[in-house]
Amino acid sequence: MLYKSLALLPIVALAGCGVLVMPPEGTDDADLVAFDEAVASIGCDLVTEADYLPVELQTGMGREQLLQVAQYRINAGDAVVLEGGGLRLVTGRCAPAAPAALPEAAG
Repeated sequence: MLYKSLALLPIVALAGCGVLVMPPEGTDDADLVAFDEAVASIGCDLVTEADYLPVELQTGMGREQLLQVAQYRINAGDAVVLEGGGLRLVTGRCAPAAPAALPEAAG
């Protein structure tokens, strides 16, 4: 489990550094959509081996490419680093629910 936290260390180091955010080399829009859909299908968090394996199977990406796309998503603001390691996607189907609007007072 420690290796996953260490693997995401470069993600934390680059987040918010004002670096030009570009998709990983060899990754196209279809790969990014596949990543987002796969991560959403497992509950929006990519943390443990049990999370990585189905995402690898659904996307056809290897672990290194998944880590690169994860880093890209964090740098782009589409995902956040979780306190215990890993990431949570925060866009698309994984976007946090907006609070319900309060009804206007009658009157």
